[in-house]
Amino acid sequence: MSGHSKWANIKRKKGKVDEERGKTFTKISRELIVAVRQGGADPDGNFRLKLMIQKAKAANMPNDNINRCIQKAAGEGNDSNFDEIIYEGYGPAGTALLLEIMTDNRNRTASEIRYLFTRNGGNLGENGCVAWMFDRIGRIVIPMDGIDGDDLMLQALDAGAEDVITEDGKGEVVTLPENLESVRQALTEAGFPIEEAEVSRVPKNTVAVEDLDQARQVLKLYDALDDQDDVQNVYSNFEISDEILEQLD
Repeated sequence: MSGHSKWANIKRKKGKVDEERGKTFTKISRELIVAVRQGGADPDGNFRLKLMIQKAKAANMPNDNINRCIQKAAGEGNDSNFDEIIYEGYGPAGTALLLEIMTDNRNRTASEIRYLFTRNGGNLGENGCVAWMFDRIGRIVIPMDGIDGDDLMLQALDAGAEDVITEDGKGEVVTLPENLESVRQALTEAGFPIEEAEVSRVPKNTVAVEDLDQARQVLKLYDALDDQDDVQNVYSNFEISDEILEQLD
C-alpha cells in the first residue's frame, strides 16, 4: 500500500478545482449509467452504484439528474453505450500516467488522447506499461473537525482498514478495494461523517520533478488529459514541491 499518503499530498498540492460544473455532471452521469448496467438499478445490491450516488451528491448533482440517469440506464431501448478503457503513458521528467476512460467511440477517444500526449511532451504507451506502478485502494475521507484521531484510527482498523492518515484537517482511511463498503458502513454507524468514499489508484513510488520548466510541462499534460471529455480519472506519480508550485502560480 506504499505511496497512498504521497499521492494524497500530490493531489492537494495540485489544488485543481473543476469549475465546469456541467462537465463534472457529465462524467458522473456516465459512471452512474455504467454502474446500473453492470449491477442493476438498486443501490442496496449494487455497491458501485451506491458509491456513484454518494459521489454525485457530494458534487451537488440534483437528485432529479441522478434519478434520470439511473432510469435511463435501466430502461429499454437506450442507445447510450459506454466502454470502459484504461490508457497508459509517459509524461515529461519520466513521469507515468494512467487514465480511466468511458467512451462511446473508441477510435475518436484514442486519437484525441494520443494527440494530447504528443502535443504536451508525453507518449501514449502500450497496455500494462505503467499500470504495475500503481496500487488500487479504497479511500474514505473524513473531515477531522471535532474528531479524535486516535478514536478514528482504532475504529477504522477494527473495521478492517489498512491505514489511517491524518493531514490538513482531513482523515484518510485506506482499505482494500473489496473492504471499502464494509469499512465505510462501520464508520458511518460509529458516527463519523464521510466526505468521500471511492476506489482509487495510488503510485507505489513517486517521481520528484525539480525543474521548473518540466514541472510546468507535467501539469500542462495532466490538465489537458483531465479536461478531455471521455477521461473519468487521471492518476500520475509526479511529486512537485510547494516552492516550485508557488513559482508556477
